[in-house]
Amino acid sequence: MDKRSDTFPFPGEGYPLFDHEDRLGSLNLNVALRDKIASIHSALAERYPFIKRIAAAVYDPRTDNLKTFLYVGEESTPLPHYSAKLSETKSLSEIVEKGRPRVVNDLSIFASGTHEHTQKLADQGYQASYTMPMFHEGRLFGFLFFNSYDHDCFTEEVLRQIDPFGHLIALSIINDLTIMHTLLATVKTARDLAHARDDETGAHLDRMSRFARLIAQGVADLYGLTDEYIEKIFIFSPLHDIGKIAIPDRVLLKPGKLDPDEEELMRTHPQRGYEMIDQMLHHFELVQMQGGDILRNIAMFHHESIDGTGYPDGRAGENIPVEARIVAVADIFDALTSRRPYKQAWSNDDAFAMLRKLSGNKLDTHCVQALIDSRDKVEEIQRLFQENIIG
Repeated sequence: MDKRSDTFPFPGEGYPLFDHEDRLGSLNLNVALRDKIASIHSALAERYPFIKRIAAAVYDPRTDNLKTFLYVGEESTPLPHYSAKLSETKSLSEIVEKGRPRVVNDLSIFASGTHEHTQKLADQGYQASYTMPMFHEGRLFGFLFFNSYDHDCFTEEVLRQIDPFGHLIALSIINDLTIMHTLLATVKTARDLAHARDDETGAHLDRMSRFARLIAQGVADLYGLTDEYIEKIFIFSPLHDIGKIAIPDRVLLKPGKLDPDEEELMRTHPQRGYEMIDQMLHHFELVQMQGGDILRNIAMFHHESIDGTGYPDGRAGENIPVEARIVAVADIFDALTSRRPYKQAWSNDDAFAMLRKLSGNKLDTHCVQALIDSRDKVEEIQRLFQENIIG
């Protein structure tokens, strides 16, 4: 039997087999979540150009806070770094109660609304909206918002086409954040099993991570932080001292002052934490995970000082990643205001005074001020996440 010639035409040769461009092909790439959502918006807008804004807010059930998370659209977001109590937002609470999306084809019905988000959306000129709740395993995860400058555009036919895109966006967001929460839970479990907790009770981590988010929101405009970036600082900040798992209990749990050799050993925990995170991301096959650098920077550089006297690298000023500067302020403030076996809890006034003293030499001035300016929210966090008897 004759062998096939190397010049024999390949099946389909001469036909346009690969001319079609997958409009959502970027979803297969390792790109930022916002870029993926922007691709979905672009594909949707080709058919429905009146959809000018897609935004997402995520829900923190432990504080009842709904937080802006991600936005794509032609104009700047009308609600940057915004949060509100879900229980105080009747229109969104009704969506959760019914478990169904909401269509508003004439936003003027909310003209008398007093909530900041209602007023700002009206000021932006939006005339219609479609709101989808995001659920994960039966629990509220957040909301998706589709907005238009046109009245009466969200017809039943349009909504049937939008819904699959909305669920695709929701799945992308839930997958992105769930991976991070899984990493966090894994490390918390490892830390507990190793009994390497020292002063890091669960309540401490709950408080300081939320203090970090307050600070990040306060400096967001100054440092160009997106809501997505802020959320990742919140999620990853409890892992700042992961490297302490590698510190022997005789040093980590020592009640008195460390001697020079012990102090030197303790100062290795940022580098050890960085290495552990790299191993963890490798084992989870998440080496290229978006936001991985935020996690690494928090672990590695949260003990650096603005004046260059910190460790492990002696970095100074803006050479210290902003997420590490944020976590440093949040961590020190909660350590000062928490009772420990070796000290009483400081008052907020005394702790704020100490932060001011450290501001500009040890701590980032803007981060310190952002926390002080959020005193009411700081005190609310302290009420919600008090130490238990064991903690």
